[in-house]
Amino acid sequence: MKLSDLKPVPGSKKSRKRVGRGTGSGLGTTAGYGNKGQRSTSGGTKGKSFEGGQLPLTRRIPKRGFKNPFRKEYSVINIGDLEVFKGMEKVGVEDILKSGFIKKMKDGIKLLAVGDIDFPIKISVHKASQKAIEKIQAKGGDVEVLV
Repeated sequence: MKLSDLKPVPGSKKSRKRVGRGTGSGLGTTAGYGNKGQRSTSGGTKGKSFEGGQLPLTRRIPKRGFKNPFRKEYSVINIGDLEVFKGMEKVGVEDILKSGFIKKMKDGIKLLAVGDIDFPIKISVHKASQKAIEKIQAKGGDVEVLV
């Protein structure tokens, strides 16, 4: 016996249905889909969420709250993280991005007052909390808010 002599067991291989290929194909006229009804024509199926005319689940469940489509999401940096910039007198957005504290810049950078600072620094960010501005100004620094 050789590899070229091997054949599948009779009846294990079945030829595919050639649907819609005329009356001589064995699936004539209706192509195996039956005479009438929704599934007999092309495109005759409903979506996955169709519930037979019953009010769909997505419409039955109550909707709550409001999602603002114009909301701005800021990347956050804390005052405690500014320790890295101790030798620099001015820090910009590019410096913050290079430092690696922010992986992805969203709608801007916001400075928050978490942590402490013990040196003066001038920093440029898109937004800053009032407490963060007070903490930096108390040490002789300045916060420039970009528009």
